[in-house]
Amino acid sequence: MVWVLVLVLVLVLVLVLLLLVQSNATLALLWYDFLLETALDFITRTSRPQRLLQAVCINAVRGNPDSVIAAIDHFCQNQEWAMNVGDEKGAILDSVVMETSPSTVLELGTYCGYSAVRIMRLLPPATRFITLEMNPDYAAVARQVIQHAGLQDKVCLVEGKSADLIPKMADMFGIRTFDFVFFDHWKDCYLPDIRLLEDCGLLDQGSVVLYLDYVRSSLRFSSRFYRSHLEYTRVLDGLERSEYLGHRDAQRDQ
Repeated sequence: MVWVLVLVLVLVLVLVLLLLVQSNATLALLWYDFLLETALDFITRTSRPQRLLQAVCINAVRGNPDSVIAAIDHFCQNQEWAMNVGDEKGAILDSVVMETSPSTVLELGTYCGYSAVRIMRLLPPATRFITLEMNPDYAAVARQVIQHAGLQDKVCLVEGKSADLIPKMADMFGIRTFDFVFFDHWKDCYLPDIRLLEDCGLLDQGSVVLYLDYVRSSLRFSSRFYRSHLEYTRVLDGLERSEYLGHRDAQRDQ
């Protein structure tokens, strides 16, 4: 009887943990992005991005970006959580991209290529789309996901640190400014990177930045917050759409 009681207690604790995971951001990231991922990596001898890529190759129609997005969402909802922008925030991303209609796009943080596919599928082939990823393993998977979506000729993925690459955008690609910038990398890089984009003159009046908290307190930006949830959970989260007003407000911003 003792072992039965122990088993019941363990099951109850697991259920309570899973309920908490669905409502607490710290617990969700600890469970999904550390404990569960580490265990599955050990058991399968593969990485989460590799397992996501396998799901795409099996379930998504080659050359169909919407099919790739659907396959990744299904994988993350039913098999294994992953830190994509996700379906709910992805719909907000879609609306901002269509509203902005950018001709030049910079994404900071490619991960497995989900948001790159999501953004570029809505834009004409002439759009200049550059995405930066510092992790070479993520970049390798992202290239294959983007290729499976048929967007390999429209998305330029560059490996390296954003702090090193942002100042080189003009020389490497001949781009003067970006109409749309999507921040989806390390949060502690947001502030230095937005300042670097400003210092390098890569933001023009009307440029739109998405997913950044810093600009809320800056008079150089006009911001709007979209409430949402952490990817594939019930944890409250959101996206911030901020339009760059230019350096004309620099003195008031100091």
